[in-house]
Amino acid sequence: MTGSASELARRLGEHAEAVCREYLSHGRRTGNHWIVGDVRNSPGRSMHVRLRGNAKGPAGKWVDEATSEFGDLLDVIRESCGLTEFRDVADEARRFLALPRPETARAERGPAPGRGSADAARRLFAMSKPITGTLAERYLTGRGLVLGYRERSLRFHPGCYYRDLLTDETLTLPALIAAVTGLDGRIKGLQRTWLDPAGNGKAQLADPRRSLGNLLGNAIWLGLQPGAPVPVMAAGEGFETMASLRTVFPTLPVAAATSANHLAGLCFPPGCHRLYIAADADAAGRHGIQRLSQRAGEAGILALALRPQLGDFNDDLLHLGPARLAAWLGDQLVRDDARLLPPSG
Repeated sequence: MTGSASELARRLGEHAEAVCREYLSHGRRTGNHWIVGDVRNSPGRSMHVRLRGNAKGPAGKWVDEATSEFGDLLDVIRESCGLTEFRDVADEARRFLALPRPETARAERGPAPGRGSADAARRLFAMSKPITGTLAERYLTGRGLVLGYRERSLRFHPGCYYRDLLTDETLTLPALIAAVTGLDGRIKGLQRTWLDPAGNGKAQLADPRRSLGNLLGNAIWLGLQPGAPVPVMAAGEGFETMASLRTVFPTLPVAAATSANHLAGLCFPPGCHRLYIAADADAAGRHGIQRLSQRAGEAGILALALRPQLGDFNDDLLHLGPARLAAWLGDQLVRDDARLLPPSG
């Protein structure tokens, strides 16, 4: 599949210096790097963009040494242009690359009011149905995830549109729909996971999972009762990581923030005293974890890390089983929490 975000980022990387000159104009070239203040094009020297690929990684990757943020040239376009919806970021990237856009097909479809917004997310969620007996339930079961019928944030859509970000063509595929909500329970956005119609896991797409709507501060919540105090909770980036924790500790409220940046800005529920943060073996989310821990401390919340044995907690659940995962996690919990969070089964 050629229409993925990664393909757009790769093509931008082929013109990394030109991208930097266009969107990071306050910087300058030094050797194989473009040096600038930050991803929002502030003057300075803390952010380095790799201009040519080498053994350390592909062209276009960047890191801000002052904040530990990192990303690719799509992130540069998003932040420097002040864009919020990925559709707009992809359109701007295509404009820069002078890639063709099928205006006829776009005109035939017509405009979609509020597309990419919280309203669009609420409409799509309302058009979906409960997951019981669907491909979505089959997919979750295949990942070892047992969540129960009371998880109202999860739905199934039998024909959800998937848009190729490079060509603008669309496919219609079944999808697991996960609502991203605020602490009041109101839907602010959602995450779509497109599924193989034959039931063999995710659809064969380069990026089978995408989010839309207003995500910052919000999350895919499992076990949250809006307005009720949540003295102990867990948070992390990925839905399947947090659903794995919920599977082995079914009374533990968990929040999947969908990305490292959104994890850093997660809003805390009332009455929260302890926050367990799921730390995958991958270092990609380190900045989000550090920032969330800092914010929790400032709010008087004790933040503790939960670490997997393998790559992430879903790997642990699948390869070690729920009993061993529960035992592994139990050793990392505060003693009082270990008593109050009986494992499943």
